[in-house]
Amino acid sequence: MRYDFSPLFRSTVGFDRFFNLIDNLEQEQAPSYPPYNIEKVDDDAYRISIAVAGFGEEDLNIEVRDNRLLVSGQIEKSPENASEAPTIVYRGIAERTFERRFSLADHVKVQNAALVNGLLHIDLVREVPEALKPRQIKITSSVPKQKVLEKKAA
Repeated sequence: MRYDFSPLFRSTVGFDRFFNLIDNLEQEQAPSYPPYNIEKVDDDAYRISIAVAGFGEEDLNIEVRDNRLLVSGQIEKSPENASEAPTIVYRGIAERTFERRFSLADHVKVQNAALVNGLLHIDLVREVPEALKPRQIKITSSVPKQKVLEKKAA
């Protein structure tokens, strides 16, 4: 099923990215490997935990570009150790390459990443600029000062 968003483009300004995200959701098939969790740590802090058993720090790559987080992994198999490698009777541990993509909201930054006990933890924090935070507007007299001064002068 495909939706046509073109009528909405005529009455909205600046929502192109939103409609593109919806369009991409339909097209992308959600990969199931490796499994991951997304948890909310605080009001403005999140953590993505990805199960990467068998991968070392040198096998993983984390990249942020255009509000997209890309986590990929590739285990390099060296040909010199091929003769010493054990014969696998049953392979239940996946050692395949992977690529996971996450869309980040505006003002979400990757704070750090750590590999602990086979889990890759990526900490995210939302840093809203001061200019975009809500602020209180003080209510003053309904008569502008200039008109008050003109009345006194007359």
